[in-house]
Amino acid sequence: MTDELMKAFEEQRDRLRAMAYRMLGSMTEAEDALQEAWLKVDRSGTALVENRDAWLTTVVARVCLDMLRARRARREDYAGSWLPEPIVVTDDADDPERAALLADSVGLALLVVLETLTPAERLAFVLHDMFGVPFDDIAPVVERTPAAARQLASRARRRVRGATPGQEPDHARQRELVDAFLAASQAGDFEALVAVLHPDVVFRIDAGDLPGRGRPPVEGPAAVAERVLVQGRPFAGFARPALVNGAPGVMIAPRDRVVAVAAFTVAEDRIAAIDLVIDPAKLRRLATKP
Repeated sequence: MTDELMKAFEEQRDRLRAMAYRMLGSMTEAEDALQEAWLKVDRSGTALVENRDAWLTTVVARVCLDMLRARRARREDYAGSWLPEPIVVTDDADDPERAALLADSVGLALLVVLETLTPAERLAFVLHDMFGVPFDDIAPVVERTPAAARQLASRARRRVRGATPGQEPDHARQRELVDAFLAASQAGDFEALVAVLHPDVVFRIDAGDLPGRGRPPVEGPAAVAERVLVQGRPFAGFARPALVNGAPGVMIAPRDRVVAVAAFTVAEDRIAAIDLVIDPAKLRRLATKP
């Protein structure tokens, strides 16, 4: 039975990992969740499950829900903004596994909004809206009735729609704006930088638990441009294009060591959000040149 369960689990691993990443916003934690889920599956050794795919989804979802609830207190010690762990592929990278992850990824801006939901809301929204899990299956995981689980997903959906800017669908145009942003940053051109920023642009920095490096979000084109030029210009020359969660972004890698990853959200033909991850723990997977 263990061999059959292992085969079923491995067949579903990519889907379960993508689901866990959306629920946790961290590929490291997603892998931990899958490991914990497998231990639970292995210990159960059940032969009575009719729908193993649904059962595995439920096991992973419950592990993720426990992890979401447990880590809320830890966030109080976080310096500045909390951002998801990015999935990154450089333009010259040959990494089929990471490319496969990108195919299933969602933007950092959406994951930031998901972080504002309660654990139960996030679970219901991710499972139903992103993976098509019926509310009858979601209900026991969140310890609600199916109708209440539907309401959880509905509330989450409204918050996501209200807080997430409409991403520019043209990938080439996204890259043009990111490249223009980089060129202006490298040249120290304040006016050119402001020109590519949305009137409601927000700049978030995730420094992890590094003392003194956390800052609240910066809002508005002038304030964002000033922050970028004052603090970011020395690093602009080390920037190289990358795909960050499937969208054009930037990896900062002096001496082939990644020190920052920037994700961009483009809306209404301007950069509407910049999410900069400098937390070493979230860049550990990217710490050396591919």
